[in-house]
Amino acid sequence: MAPSRRRFLTTLSSAAAGSAAVISSRTSASLGSTMSPSRTPGSVSPAALLERHPSAPPSVGTVAAAQTDPRMPSAAEVESWYTDRRNWGRWGDDDEKGAINLITPQKSAAAAALVRSGRKVSASRVFEPEQHFMRKSPREGGAGAVVDYYGFIYHGQTITHVDALCHMWDADGMWQGRDPDVEITTQGASFGTIDAWSEGIITKGVLIDVPRHRGEPFVTPDRPVHGWEIEEIASAQGVTVEPGDALLIYSGKDAFVREGGDYAGGDRPGLSVTCAKFIRDHDVSLLGWDMMDARPDPYGLAFPVHGVLFNYGVALLDNALLEPLAEACADEGRHEFMFMVLPLNVARGTGSPANPIAMF
Repeated sequence: MAPSRRRFLTTLSSAAAGSAAVISSRTSASLGSTMSPSRTPGSVSPAALLERHPSAPPSVGTVAAAQTDPRMPSAAEVESWYTDRRNWGRWGDDDEKGAINLITPQKSAAAAALVRSGRKVSASRVFEPEQHFMRKSPREGGAGAVVDYYGFIYHGQTITHVDALCHMWDADGMWQGRDPDVEITTQGASFGTIDAWSEGIITKGVLIDVPRHRGEPFVTPDRPVHGWEIEEIASAQGVTVEPGDALLIYSGKDAFVREGGDYAGGDRPGLSVTCAKFIRDHDVSLLGWDMMDARPDPYGLAFPVHGVLFNYGVALLDNALLEPLAEACADEGRHEFMFMVLPLNVARGTGSPANPIAMF
């Protein structure tokens, strides 16, 4: 390893050891915080970037009034979803692809058959790196070229990205029960890394438009999205969520923020843990969302819905921009399409920025 890279990793390790983002923690992983894209180049160090990403959600208080729905499961039921129904060993003890195994060549070919008009919609937010350095190289005769350097942490709530299976864990371990203290070091991860999906994720996508179904502009803190509501919306939209599908849940985050809502690391609207049962029942391969786990969680879980990553092996497409896709679905009169997520082939990586494309 080059000395410069070794120094960089040492810096990261030192910063993490002094913050809540300690990479060897067995109880939490970074969900990130909003970072301003307006800083001048060079004003933020990798250590400072890490310190901006608190690793654990705020402490959970009493159950919110909105969570007293009689359909809410008991704590024992919720626990059973994430213990008795784990996918560990389902595709072999050393499997690193998880639920992406459900996307067979036949599944991808069937998704391609959904393309009729050729309309393409990106589900990626604009990517503005925290650090962006430019270097011009002049050539004889007035010619020249430019190269640039990006410095950023893509996990969090600003950049559209895919979480690899090694990104999170609980007290029982990461995907397949592996020990994060063994599998993850400052040199990178050695199991469940993003390059396990280097061939791309191409499958049928199904968008669940929660605001349109509710007749409201966005999901509110007092009414998280529930698994049984996803079922109802899918039926109303005339779609069926099948094994290997990419489930995209649009909750109206951008409209929420435009109305003055604060969507960051504290209490926030989003998906209830009951969505995890729906995801497991339907063998979803990828979950894409604009709002993530609702907080506070009445069960006190650190990762209510993010838990599908390390328990079920479901890929997570975080911070997806789904408002344009919801509009396209309404225009096209259908909520299923070919969906393509192509993460970077990063060695030892815990995830990757991505530009997901829906094609009608």
